[in-house]
Amino acid sequence: MAKSESCIVICIYSALFFTAPLFHCVLGGNDGIGVTYDGRSLIVNGEHKLLFSGSIHYPRSTPDMWPSLIAKAKEGGIDVIQTYVFWNLHEPQQGTYEFSGRRDIVQFVKEIQAQGLYACLRIGPFIEAEWSYGGLPFWLHDVPGIVYRSDNEPFKLHMQNFTTKIVNMMKSEGLYASQGGPIILSQIENEYTLVEAAFGEKGPPYVQWAAKMAVSLQTGVPWSMCKQNDAPDPVINTCNGMRCGETFTGPNSPTKPSIWTENWTSFYQTYGEEPYIRSAEEIAFHVALFIAAKNGTYVNYYMYHGGTNFGRSASAFMITGYYDQGPLDEYGLTREPKWGHLKELHAAVKLCSTPLLTGTKFNFSLGQSLESDECAAFLVNRGAIDTDVLFQNVTYELPLGSISILPDCKNVAFNTRRVSVQRNTRSMMTVQKFDSSEEWEEFKEPIPNFEDTELRANKLLEHMGTTKDRSDYLWYTFRVQQDSPDSQQTFEVDSRAHALHAFVNGDYAG
Repeated sequence: MAKSESCIVICIYSALFFTAPLFHCVLGGNDGIGVTYDGRSLIVNGEHKLLFSGSIHYPRSTPDMWPSLIAKAKEGGIDVIQTYVFWNLHEPQQGTYEFSGRRDIVQFVKEIQAQGLYACLRIGPFIEAEWSYGGLPFWLHDVPGIVYRSDNEPFKLHMQNFTTKIVNMMKSEGLYASQGGPIILSQIENEYTLVEAAFGEKGPPYVQWAAKMAVSLQTGVPWSMCKQNDAPDPVINTCNGMRCGETFTGPNSPTKPSIWTENWTSFYQTYGEEPYIRSAEEIAFHVALFIAAKNGTYVNYYMYHGGTNFGRSASAFMITGYYDQGPLDEYGLTREPKWGHLKELHAAVKLCSTPLLTGTKFNFSLGQSLESDECAAFLVNRGAIDTDVLFQNVTYELPLGSISILPDCKNVAFNTRRVSVQRNTRSMMTVQKFDSSEEWEEFKEPIPNFEDTELRANKLLEHMGTTKDRSDYLWYTFRVQQDSPDSQQTFEVDSRAHALHAFVNGDYAG
């Protein structure tokens, strides 16, 4: 076993040394009910919380699956269920709302509450999420003068209307923590920093407006903006990515907690690509590092259960299964060792709750002794080799690229690289074999004739504006006069479309 102290970081949280009381943001009433925050964590009903969250999108599974998915998340050590809210699913036509079946967000949140967990609503309303049109309803396209996600009055009007609709719906059902419900956090906008520069001088005012609008709805719980370092007070700026323990620059105010809203457990998959496999060991390492290095007290797994892209809900070229490599696969089955290893991580970190939430953090010199009422240590080996480290006169073995968690500064409760959970595999079996053509139904889309078409143009048209999002396909028909049966015709199309199929005289040409 090699010894290399240069790659070792020891983070100590001691409950013996207390700092002065932290300033905190009050969002609920004066009776302690609701959610506030300070530079340490979210404070739920007056109590600092160390929270693990898992993303489960209600429309990507069936209502019958919701109880089981939430129960398995809870068993896996999850405290919060996080979901986007899907505008185009709920308001497909302007002023016409749908909240039944897979759209029943109220029932979903109530199921979360029934199982004793918290909820986080990422209202957006632009959500990305590899969802059609980023969650925006297509009818916005035809609103005169509209510019999406900008300091633009038509867009802000409709965005505020939908956000208010969702907030009032949650309020009417008593679902915010300030009302005794499970919702402890909401999100407005989504990764706007990535596109803000494209809107020039219209970008920053939009950020300010969105934050002010959200806070004005008085939910009694905090609002967040992910990947938005300039999120205005009191909105919390949060981190998205795989390595927020390394990349997050931290809250933009000492009075805000470190929150990781998207820890990607895998990645989305497009047709023709292999699934992205992210190991349980890597995920656990970066969660522990975020807690140790960034004072993180809220970590969300995106996705905990990805589910299924039903119908035409997915964005371009996304496969039907979404984040199938998460702790719960597309069908809600536990994927091991990811589910079990993270469960053990959560349990070990929770043993450190008191020092993490009330103590003082400091880096510890190798070999130095420590006395404290309560303390927790994170021994971090970021090197490329296994190593021994002497801490408090005890030698600990640290595998390469791993973190050991010592809830009492003595005994190792968990190491991110040591997996004790058995691995499982998923296999498919034939339930019913269709061996007769009579059991299949076939639909053949008719190829239009030129004489039957009504729309005339001498150029390619903007696809979405023409189809009104009713179809992924748009037919173009034209005639070509061929002077000789032996002549060759070349057909060239300059387009940014993803696919093109050509038919000649009704026959498929390629």
